[in-house]
Formats: sequence, structure tokens, C-alpha cells
Amino acid sequence: MSNPNSTASVIGRLANDPKVFENKDGSKKVMFTAFVDRGYTDTKGNRISDALPFEAFVRAQTTGAGPFVHVHKGDLVALVYEPRMNRYTKNGVEVFELKLEIQNISFLESRATTQARLAERVTKAEARNQSLQVQAPVPLAAVAPVAAHASAVDEQMPFPTR
Repeated sequence: MSNPNSTASVIGRLANDPKVFENKDGSKKVMFTAFVDRGYTDTKGNRISDALPFEAFVRAQTTGAGPFVHVHKGDLVALVYEPRMNRYTKNGVEVFELKLEIQNISFLESRATTQARLAERVTKAEARNQSLQVQAPVPLAAVAPVAAHASAVDEQMPFPTR
């Protein structure tokens, strides 16, 4: 476990579905962004949110992506994370990159709520795909050749085409 003195926690909604990358050793890296509200409002009463990038690691012994397989875009979660500073050289320049590594995730909405949100996204995507298919142009192979054009081509051929 991590040092409890260097951890933090936030509550936020996922901006996108988690992306899972498999490592050579069988472990997995999970990455996603969460919108986290600030603790105050601006002069107009609007609450400002920050988009924070998080990453987590799932052991090779764990089936699938662990708890991250159950979380999707829009879900409300509590994240306990540890800030990490990666330091490396790229093109001769020293780069410092801050990473927010998840130590624990808690689901703050019921499974029914998250499944309903996911089903709504699927329904909207299917409707969008169907409307795009209706608007799609007819492929050229499906267009029948014009008879007048076909006879002109036949006359130019040095041998009979039929």
C-alpha cells in the first residue's frame, strides 16, 4: 500500500470510458479522465470543474480489468490516489510529468443507475448509426450502367462483347 501521508481523494464523474492497456507481464494499465468540481463557485454561481487524468495498475493475477470493468463515462466515483512525478529525458530535454495513480476506487451510484446510463448511450449510438446509414451515398457498383453509354462502348470495341 502507499504512504497514507501522500494520498488524496476526490469525487468526480468519468469524462470517458476507461482505456485498458495490457503490459508484457500480463498486468494492465487503466487510464481515464474524471471531472472533479472545485470547492467554490464563481461570481455567477457556476461551479468550475477540472478534468484530471488518472491511471491505475491491475495485477496480472486479476481477471479482466478488475473493478474498472464496471465503470463507464458519466459514472460518479470516489478516487483515492497518490501523486507521482515521472522524470525522464526526451530529445535531450528533461521532462517532469505528474501522474495521479489510483490506489482505490469506490462506486457512488447504484448499479441500476449506471446500467441505465449505459443503456441510454447504446440506444443513442444505435440511432445515430442508423441515421448515418440512411444518409450514406449509394455505392457506385450498385448503379446500373446507362443503356446508351453501353452501346457506345460496344461500338468502340474491336471485337464483339456478346
